[in-house]
Amino acid sequence: MTESAHEPPGAGLADRFGRVATDLRVSLTDRCNLRCTYCMPAEGLDWLPNPSLLTDAEVVRLIDVAVHRLGVTEVRFTGGEPLLRRGLAEIVRAVAALPGRPRMMLTTNGIGLARLAEPLAAAGLDRVNVSLDTTDPARFKAITRRDRHADVVAGLAAAAAAGLLPVKMNAVLLRGVNDDEAAPLLRFALEHGYELRFIEQMPLDAGHTWRREEMVTGAEILARLRAEFTLSPDPDARGGAPAETWVVAGHAAVGGGPARVGVIASVSSPFCGACDRTRLTADGAIRSCLFSQEETDLRGALRAGAGDDELADLWRKAMWAKPAGHGINDPRFLQPARPMSAIGG
Repeated sequence: MTESAHEPPGAGLADRFGRVATDLRVSLTDRCNLRCTYCMPAEGLDWLPNPSLLTDAEVVRLIDVAVHRLGVTEVRFTGGEPLLRRGLAEIVRAVAALPGRPRMMLTTNGIGLARLAEPLAAAGLDRVNVSLDTTDPARFKAITRRDRHADVVAGLAAAAAAGLLPVKMNAVLLRGVNDDEAAPLLRFALEHGYELRFIEQMPLDAGHTWRREEMVTGAEILARLRAEFTLSPDPDARGGAPAETWVVAGHAAVGGGPARVGVIASVSSPFCGACDRTRLTADGAIRSCLFSQEETDLRGALRAGAGDDELADLWRKAMWAKPAGHGINDPRFLQPARPMSAIGG
């Protein structure tokens, strides 16, 4: 589809290429209690000042606009590390009380989840994704610069016990660091009943040090898994899901059905044509794409007294301008100024 100068239609978050966003990623903070080498420097970053962050009430109001005026059906809370947001459970509870409430997920590094899993489930959270890049505590410390492996493992178990199912694990393989752990990570996930997702390392680090030749590709990950496991294509339709999934022969998922493993190959096998996501940063900006160079400020309009219809119109226009793809494979690609921790996954 060619670029069009027409205004967006009056309903939903459509773009010029026929996609409709129904999945909202809400970053609740840019802060994190880990210092993963592929994400941020050891000393951390300059965090957003508190007055610039959306308040709990503002977050809930914008989610309400997204659900009731723009057709959003799923909300994922992200960060930074969303468990650092003091009002998290109250935000979840308020969104759960909305008429026609969206399905709610959380992406977390798992630190603090052992304590918070039950309260979040009671508040209405449906499911969690927990990042864990290694089964080795010493290697975890080297990657994250923190000795918190046991806390993450405990958080995974607590999420399962609280019924936040299916519990999904996210893992990034780094060449020369943990790229020998594809099979061990899958064995760990299968043993505990978690669904594993491998994610290709993307150019979203704060230091802009990402190099394509250092990235472990989806094809490499699958080859390493197939050396030990028998995988077959998932018969269920992928839809707009970022992960391409495979059924793991001889293993069952918690609650029945076959066990699955997924690969999110954002760089080597982009899935932009089916993208159904819209993003709200912790300081109230709309991003139509994870790699956008442009943002639309909703916080300013909200605090200036804009009504819900005006906010919805601003959001529609932001998504109408969404590019056809992220452009990572274009020689002219420029990494966004904000790192992943400040955008939200």
